[in-house]
Amino acid sequence: MYSYNEFDKDFIQTRVKQFRSQVERRVDGSLTEDEFKPLRLMNGLYLQLHAYMLRVAIPYGTLNSQKMHVLADVADKWDKGYGHFTTRQNIQYNWPKLKDVPDMLQALADVEMHAIQTSGNCIRNVTADHFSGAAKDEIEDPRPTAELLRQWSTDHPEFAFLGRKFKFAVTGSETDRAVIKAHDVGIQVVKNAAGEIGYKVLVGGGLGRTPMIGKVLREFLPREDLLPYSEAIMQVYNALGRRDNKYKARIKITVHENGIEKIQELVEERFIIQREAFAGYDQELFKDIREAFAAPDYLKAPTTAFDEAVNSDPIFRSFADTNLFEHRNPDYAIVSISIKKHGQTPGDATSEQMRVMADLAKEYAHDELRISHEQNVILPHVHKSHIPAIHAKLREHGLATANIGLISDIIACPGMDYCALATARSIPIAQQIATRFDELKLEHEIGELKIKISGCINACGHHHVGHIGILGLDKAGVESYQITLGGDGSENAAIGERAGPGFSYTEIVPAIERLVGAYLEVRTSADETFLETYRRLGSAPFKAALYPETRVAAE
Repeated sequence: MYSYNEFDKDFIQTRVKQFRSQVERRVDGSLTEDEFKPLRLMNGLYLQLHAYMLRVAIPYGTLNSQKMHVLADVADKWDKGYGHFTTRQNIQYNWPKLKDVPDMLQALADVEMHAIQTSGNCIRNVTADHFSGAAKDEIEDPRPTAELLRQWSTDHPEFAFLGRKFKFAVTGSETDRAVIKAHDVGIQVVKNAAGEIGYKVLVGGGLGRTPMIGKVLREFLPREDLLPYSEAIMQVYNALGRRDNKYKARIKITVHENGIEKIQELVEERFIIQREAFAGYDQELFKDIREAFAAPDYLKAPTTAFDEAVNSDPIFRSFADTNLFEHRNPDYAIVSISIKKHGQTPGDATSEQMRVMADLAKEYAHDELRISHEQNVILPHVHKSHIPAIHAKLREHGLATANIGLISDIIACPGMDYCALATARSIPIAQQIATRFDELKLEHEIGELKIKISGCINACGHHHVGHIGILGLDKAGVESYQITLGGDGSENAAIGERAGPGFSYTEIVPAIERLVGAYLEVRTSADETFLETYRRLGSAPFKAALYPETRVAAE
């Protein structure tokens, strides 16, 4: 993985010193909250419902055991012993005291971590496929591309105060595990007919109050053109983007109002100008970056222990069926660790659990971990002979839940339990759904089903692209939950269709139970997923299950 050079280290240390001075001035009253707000946002510090919240970047979701241990130490020393992993591959601390934040940032800086550009109207943390560098189906590891974008965008003077926040996502595979079509700019590593590696570039995706799927801006962009082309996109957005209304300030609205053809024309014009300015320096940098992402020295050993465990232990077999994914090396597997034990807050990990995962990575997984946008933790390179020992350790610490991709593997934002913008609770709904279907023992029979929950219209829980999406709203002081159906965050991305009127807090879990029951009745086989069934039949049987009174009235 990438290690900081001297410039990086000096930059981060300088920022910590600057922010320490700014915090001191806020504490002694020299700065008002209004004056302090833009300064803290530049350093990832929010003021939430009950306390400050510090959001720490985990660029493209990659970290090692040392960094994970420090994240655990920060949780213990300055928070309440846990952290929350987010859909942006970040970690959030929900209870820091303002006076302690500079010390938190210093501890992070000492292991090459920071909170810069995790908030504010700038280019945010660049995300990537959490299987990067390990997946059998990828053309190449997209993380060097993500790191190049990170270095280019960090503290970029022209893009530090945009009309709104701006998000890049990168994938190296046709299978989209990074949800690139729901980002301001999505980048996919591709090969052209000549076998040259470059990028497909999408623009104008995003969720929130106006969800849109990104449109193709370039089918093939040569590798050496990525930064000047990205610069051109940002300049066009900065020039055309709305600043009169923050709800219309995202690039998706710019694309919608001007049309993709006009945006293409303007970007190409700017690109011609920008291309000369880079003069190949970015490719020299990219070459150095790529060397930091070399594949690990793979272990050569028999996989007998794994095969025996699969055949003899049904609990391990269940874990293998759901939590293991195909690695490019046939003797290895990608291990997804669910931090969504039934009834647990999605995305939350205790300091003890962080240390367990860190130690497992160091001992068995070439010292690499990944954070997924689905709020789980990944060991990307694990020899199959080590998986039984990993599973045993995970079981000891409540981390061996075999539910990756199943109904209890729910994405949920913090909702009204923490967030000042939320209009309804997300966490209790996620907990109740997971617990209910665990009680019914239906998870594995249901199969793949992605539920995503947002506590407000900002859609941090990605509900628009959930197979079943749940949006919590405030209706005259009462929580109301809308259901959307048929969303998809994959390479076949789609925005879910609103099913109908919302449900109260006490009604929403029974409604989901009826919905899933209808699916089990109408699917053609155990292999037909909820999404496939929905696409085959449309919404009618699901709406009938959700609103039986309406059906009776119609009859």
